[in-house]
Amino acid sequence: MNYDHITLPSADIPVSREVDVLVIGGGASGIAAAIAAAQGGASTLIVEQRGFLGGMGTLALVPAFCPFTDKEKPIIRGLGLKLMDRMKEACDPGYREEYRELLDWVPIDPEVLKRVYDDAILESGVIPLFHTFVYDVVLSQDRRKVEGVIIVNKTGRSFIRCRYIIDCTGDGDIAALSGVPFQKGGEAGELQPGSMCYLLANVDRPKFNAFLAETGDTGQLHRTVEKAMAEGALPEGRKSISGLAWISDYLVGVNFGHVFGVDGTKAEELTRGAIEGRRTAERQLQFFRSYVPGFEHAHLVASGEQLGIRETRRIQGDYMLTVDDFIAARSFPDDIARNAYYIDIHLATSKSDMTFNHLPPGVSHGVPYRIMLPVGINNLWVAGRSVSSDRAVQGSLRVMPNCFSMGQACGTAAALALRDGGDSRSISIPELQHRLLAQDVWLGENFTPADDASVMEGEWL
Repeated sequence: MNYDHITLPSADIPVSREVDVLVIGGGASGIAAAIAAAQGGASTLIVEQRGFLGGMGTLALVPAFCPFTDKEKPIIRGLGLKLMDRMKEACDPGYREEYRELLDWVPIDPEVLKRVYDDAILESGVIPLFHTFVYDVVLSQDRRKVEGVIIVNKTGRSFIRCRYIIDCTGDGDIAALSGVPFQKGGEAGELQPGSMCYLLANVDRPKFNAFLAETGDTGQLHRTVEKAMAEGALPEGRKSISGLAWISDYLVGVNFGHVFGVDGTKAEELTRGAIEGRRTAERQLQFFRSYVPGFEHAHLVASGEQLGIRETRRIQGDYMLTVDDFIAARSFPDDIARNAYYIDIHLATSKSDMTFNHLPPGVSHGVPYRIMLPVGINNLWVAGRSVSSDRAVQGSLRVMPNCFSMGQACGTAAALALRDGGDSRSISIPELQHRLLAQDVWLGENFTPADDASVMEGEWL
């Protein structure tokens, strides 16, 4: 809706901070990027619009970490695995005992995870700045470099100057503000739906498990959900629960169903999605109480502050990772991570089926450094679900374990660029790979870092 325009008077904006590396966004990719940059010797600031870190895992209450393995071994290691292990150790004894060895679909205790992330960034020397939005970016005269960002918060409006910047917003906000081309959604602009996740307390897990054993239903309650739909207790849609993540025998995280047509880059649509999502959660609560033994007295103790968002922008980078790369399990000279999570696309209407494409157990593909380099800007990296890929691969790369690994690579690269006085494209890829290996990142069996000659400009860019 356009109400015409007003002209604001020019203003002198104070410079509030000056740092080597500025990370925007405090989700999985931002946390790993900030820690890696600070551990590499860079003065590092992380800006987050909420009052805590964690992104979808704490903000949207996504109930579990997606897999860290290729079904045979852990392939996402490094900072991401260490942080998940720290959360396990900080949880109650029963939780630790049950999930200590689990690496896939580990339930998230959001309050514990917030504290783990706080501690991790402070220990590494990262400066956090919460409750802060980025209003705009300031580019150099040749528009090849981000000089810094204008922020807005309760303190006022100010400018943060930086030498390097990492966009971990999940939506490619900084890249888009910098003029980087991007794609959004499918060919017609359709987007995967969001989900309102929530926590239910006062449930009885042993009684629920007895119900599954007696009826033969699955943990995703396929039969029970279909029955409720047939009887009008649930609307038509996905015929199972995406996930129940048991934090304890009386507390469970729920990911169930969809909210359609929400563009996560628009505040008006996020507003509508939040309202619709809370209504959906209430209807689902009544379903649980009426249809699922063990949930008769379930109490909704928290819902996500916003919908869990699966896709928005995908930037144009120096390379676009494609579904052919995924299927062929390709490796690249500039690999900085491996991925084995299946292509998981939740289609845009309630009448659509979901799309899945799995790699065989033990198989993964490479994640090249180039997909995190937005075209036209030389001191900006993008990590997380908005990297340069086609839509199908975005449906695989978007999950938290992959975001950790991409963020760690970006932060490590930024520290290298700072040391050498270069930019995102001038760093030594073999040295980056050596540093990641030293940080316990897994790049494949018998992986050998690339030779500088094999990744010379013109061959890999």
